[in-house]
Formats: sequence, structure tokens, C-alpha cells
Amino acid sequence: MVFPNIWDSAVKLSPEARLSEAVGLAHAINLNVCHAEIVRIKEIKAGSFFGQGYIDKLRQLITAQEIELLVVDASLSPIQQRNLEKKLDVKVIDRTALILEIFGERAQTREGKLQVELAHLSYQRSRLVRSWTHLERQRGGAGFLGGPGETQIELDRRIIDEKITRIRKELEKVKKTRDLQRTSRQKIPFPVVALVGYTNAGKSSIFNRLTGAGVFAENQLFATLDPTMRRVSLPKGPEIILSDTVGFISDLPHELVMAFRATLEEVLSADIIVHVRDVSNPDTRAQRKDVLSVLDNLGLHQIDEAGNYIELLNKTDLLPAADVARLENETTRRPGILPVSAVSGYGLEKFLSRITDILTLQNKEIQVRLPAGDGKTISWLHQNAQVLNLENDKNVICAKIRISSENLSRLQHKAGIKIL
Repeated sequence: MVFPNIWDSAVKLSPEARLSEAVGLAHAINLNVCHAEIVRIKEIKAGSFFGQGYIDKLRQLITAQEIELLVVDASLSPIQQRNLEKKLDVKVIDRTALILEIFGERAQTREGKLQVELAHLSYQRSRLVRSWTHLERQRGGAGFLGGPGETQIELDRRIIDEKITRIRKELEKVKKTRDLQRTSRQKIPFPVVALVGYTNAGKSSIFNRLTGAGVFAENQLFATLDPTMRRVSLPKGPEIILSDTVGFISDLPHELVMAFRATLEEVLSADIIVHVRDVSNPDTRAQRKDVLSVLDNLGLHQIDEAGNYIELLNKTDLLPAADVARLENETTRRPGILPVSAVSGYGLEKFLSRITDILTLQNKEIQVRLPAGDGKTISWLHQNAQVLNLENDKNVICAKIRISSENLSRLQHKAGIKIL
């Protein structure tokens, strides 16, 4: 296996990789893939996506193998989807619909299920608006559904819009609850370390290895959808909160980007972002580019491996020993990039040590003395710093704390405080 430049992001997934990924997506919802191929077309047909010649070939293949579903790894317009179904006499779905099916099957939490339903409805609404304009059926309204003469398409659109409005209100309540939980964590405060990465890169496996949690982790796409958080004690540092997030993928459907933005907000507030990569995958560079693009869209425009960003080159257990040695040599002078294996545990001690180093730079460990009766400042310390030790010496309290530079500056301006 050759690694020309594992950090070069000026690459795209190869057609072969996209085909393999599409097959993996189909397997993720237990579809039996009878046939898979790369189709090279000179021109996308507005009415049917494929040319008539290839459609005739598909019809023969579908009949011969008794195929019931055609998955096109692209974005089909409603008209293209409908025309293909008419010409081939099978159900046709595109990449967006396939991913939506996976998310619908995997979501476990109430928030996750609401987000998936919102994405489904947004997708269905686009199908209604664009593909059902040929309907001219009329029927009288029942008052609250609309007056006489309202078309069927308008009725269906109204029903979907009402559902979307209801779900968004429910998600807003969930968001407020999560914001309160995030505020509570900040008051403790435990640093948050968020795992991000391409789907199936091994985030959940690393999460389970470090926390002992039983998060679902399989060698399949989108094994994790709902965010999970656990406390982890660093060997030579403070406790942290480790967060496992949904995996990214190239050309993630717009409906899901919007619907799951709230879930990914945990990444925005994280103290450290850990990008887990499958270094055994030949397309690891293209996957890296897709992940960084999503992070940029979330608002994380400046990724600095010398700061609060770490890249874990996971699955080294699948590489020959010579390639692992080469990776170690290439990353020696780059402390923010570490070869690891969630399976064997290789490199994870260095990873935890790196987190400690970053947090040490971000937070200072100091001792402060304050009057024993200054309950207001003591409360402030518990809310804005990590109190490591508290001793009462007659009329003086001595506190050993770990605090950010910003909060240290605020503490220095408090009267009666002596910083040692």
C-alpha cells in the first residue's frame, strides 16, 4: 500500500470508490446487491438521466435477474425518477433517498428520530412540488384544509408543511434542553473532546476503547447516528467529556445537513476536535477533504493541528508493519497527527497525552487564596474553573484550580484575591 501524501486534500473520490461506497450504503439497510457498475455517460438526459440505449440494457438486466429496486448514486430530479420507474417498471431511488432510509432505520433517540423525519418530509416535499405538477384533480375543501377548488398537490403540500412546522417546534424544545445541558457542562467544567470523521473511520471503536461504553460499532456505513458523550479520566491530566458524532460522507444530502446541524453543534463548542481517519482506505485523502469541507460549512474555518485539532490515522492494524513505521516517521514532527489502532490500542496513549498537552496550554493550574467568608467567589470558581483542591486555613481558603486564560484574567480583577 502506498501513501503518496496522506494530507493532500486536492483530491476527489474515484468512481471505483464511489461505487464501493454506494454498495456499502445498500448493504447498510440489508439490501441484496445483484449488480453494480460504473456508468460513464456523455450527457445527462433531463427526462430520464440515462440515454435510451442504457435504459434498454437496464431493462434486460432487471428482467433477467428479477431485480426489484434500482439505486442511482446521484441526485435524480422527480421527473427523472418517475420516468425511469415507468420505463423500467421497478422502484427507483437516488443517493439522497438511500441515505435517508439508513438514517430512518438507525436513529434511536427522540431527537434523532425527529431530525430524520424532518429530512424525509423536506425530501418528500421537493418530490411533490416538482413531480406532481401534472395533477389537475380538484376537490372541495373541508374548511380547515382549504376552500373549494384547491388542488390535490396543494393539499398534500399543506399537510407536509404542517408536519414540518410541528417537528421544528419539537426540535427547538430539544435544542433548548441540549443548550442547558451544555451550559451545565461548561460550569463543571470538563473540557469537551469531539470525535469527527468520515463514516466507518472507526470513531465509535475508539470511543468504546477509551470509555468502555457499548456504543454500536460495526464495519458498516453510518453505524452511529445519535451523539453519545462519556467522561474519561486522562492518565496525567483532568477528566474530559468525549463525544462521538455522526459520520460524514461525500455529497451528504442537503436535507440531512440542515436537519442534523443541531447534532453537530456539539463540535462547534468542543475544546478539542479529533478527526478520525481510516488510513487503510485508499481514498483517505478524499475523505479528509470531505470532512474538512463539512467542518468549514459548520463555521470552523481555521483548523490548526498545532492548536485544538488532532488527526488520528486509525486502522493501522490493517497495514503492513513497514507502512506503519513509515507513518510513524512521517508524523514524528507533527504532534497533531498520530497513527493509532482502535482494535489493538496502538498509539492511544500518545493520543491521550496529546490531549493533556493541549489542555495544559489552554488552561493554567494555579493556587489562589481568598477570605473564608467570600462565598460568592468560591461559587464563581466552581462555575468557571476546575477546583482540584480546597483547604480552609483559619480565616483563609486556599484553592488549587485549573482555569482558562480568559477566566484567569477575570479572576485577577476580583478584590481580595491573591494568586500564588
